[in-house]
Amino acid sequence: MQRALRTEQVNGATEGQTDGGPQEFELDAVVIGAGFAGVYLLHRLRQEGFNVKLVEAGSGLGGIWYWNNYPGARVDSQYPIYALAIPEVYNTWNWTEQYPGSAELQRYFQHIDNVLDISKDTIFNTRVSTATWDDSTHKWHLQCDNGTRITTRFMNACLGFAAKRHFPDWPGLQDFGGYVCHSSFWPVDGVDMKDKKMAVIGNGATGIQIAQTAAREAKELSVFVRTPNTCIPMKQGVVDPEQAKKDLELMGDKLGRERYLNHGGFLYTGQNKKLFDDPKEKRDRVLEDALNEGGFRILFQYDDFLTDEKVNRYVYDMWVERTRARMTDPVKKDILVPVEPLHPFAAKRPSLEQDYYEQMDREHVNIIDIKNNPVTHVEPKGIVTKDGTLHEVDIIAIATGFDSLTGGFMEIDWKGMNGEDLPKKWTTDRGALSYLGMTVHDFPNMFYTYGPHAPTAYANGPSIVQPQADWITDVCVKMREQGKTKIDATKDAEDQWKETVNTMHAMTLRHNVDSWYMGTNIPGKPKQALNYAGGIPLYLKTIREAFENDFEGFEVS
Repeated sequence: MQRALRTEQVNGATEGQTDGGPQEFELDAVVIGAGFAGVYLLHRLRQEGFNVKLVEAGSGLGGIWYWNNYPGARVDSQYPIYALAIPEVYNTWNWTEQYPGSAELQRYFQHIDNVLDISKDTIFNTRVSTATWDDSTHKWHLQCDNGTRITTRFMNACLGFAAKRHFPDWPGLQDFGGYVCHSSFWPVDGVDMKDKKMAVIGNGATGIQIAQTAAREAKELSVFVRTPNTCIPMKQGVVDPEQAKKDLELMGDKLGRERYLNHGGFLYTGQNKKLFDDPKEKRDRVLEDALNEGGFRILFQYDDFLTDEKVNRYVYDMWVERTRARMTDPVKKDILVPVEPLHPFAAKRPSLEQDYYEQMDREHVNIIDIKNNPVTHVEPKGIVTKDGTLHEVDIIAIATGFDSLTGGFMEIDWKGMNGEDLPKKWTTDRGALSYLGMTVHDFPNMFYTYGPHAPTAYANGPSIVQPQADWITDVCVKMREQGKTKIDATKDAEDQWKETVNTMHAMTLRHNVDSWYMGTNIPGKPKQALNYAGGIPLYLKTIREAFENDFEGFEVS
């Protein structure tokens, strides 16, 4: 079996390659992960005079966008908000697409590096293996896979919410005679799909993008669907250069203020009312306009969309009517766009699509309903379903997602106060525990971004990680000014934050749906509310108040 599961070359570097021999560092702060959060946090800590290094597993910046080279890969946040609010960066950069693809995002991170010289303080091709707290010195000791050792006052985990890949546990997968590739290890030079039979496994945003693209190239495409994605039109387009010049004058306000007013960190404006407060003619026009403009706008038009089942069904029915009209095959239509919803609209993460339904409607595309006819095993020639059918394929694209929000933390052996084990702490029946979605009791001087119990998966990435990084930086600066060397969230504060997260989430229609939002895509993972559902404005107000109220919820010494 040819495969790209763990060691495929990405962006010219093989995972695990090291820059020279082991190194030793004594630092004020370390940042793990070179995505949006890690890059920005390194930048901010350097601005404040801290001796800081960034540790990155890959050989370049970008986080998930360093690894994402699969067909059709692009972000689903619309220009210009999927960016950092750093004037020297945005004033010298021009986006070309409304929804940038992976190649443009990789160029963007290279531009950031050209402007800020992030690489100067980055240890590439290095994975942190262990992190151990020393309470006698109030410092962390990190050991890396290549022998590098780091001692630091502050440790910052910017791992991203999708850092640990998930693979299907199908018997025989290792015996498949063709080519198997996980989406996050797709070769930078691509995979030749011409004259090939291809299978796509997974129906999240990645699976939708791969299938939508592969349908144009593969000789035959088989898409294995357990739960169909309620895809929303993207309405992709180019960025008009003249409009971009005008936007630049307001970019500081858009990225530094305006996006933080929206529940999800977007620039969308809603109706600020309940759906049935509007007469039918108006609410239908509002929803139609949102779908016609594209993106996630439809999710933010009415305040009760994710809390009222009747309202949610009203929006779903409109989506169904519009989407079914785009397909002709009645069987495919019933699988991909069922008249009766399988769950509330957007309770599972919807993807944005360009022409997904038209591509899936084509004759050379097969839609296999594995909810009613599950996969039993894989043979050298293909995938076998319960009815005994062998679906012969040459290529299997695995897009089964990630152990989201907490999975990346399970890849490191964290030891806090009194030997407290973080992976064990987060895999009890209670699930993850944190305070403010950035700190953990008994793990002093450790901060994380874009992880559990923040608006993470319900928001535009940079809109959440940038204020989190600013908050972390402010904490480090204030402690330095006060001569403090240790900060630890209290158990009471941690318990209260867990209750706050659960209470808010239980008010939404997402709470009782099995999805990666709730951790149920991973066998054995506790079902739990992993995201803060109160929205970005309230979240930012809350974390700022904790800081200003003399580190409320923390013990500082």
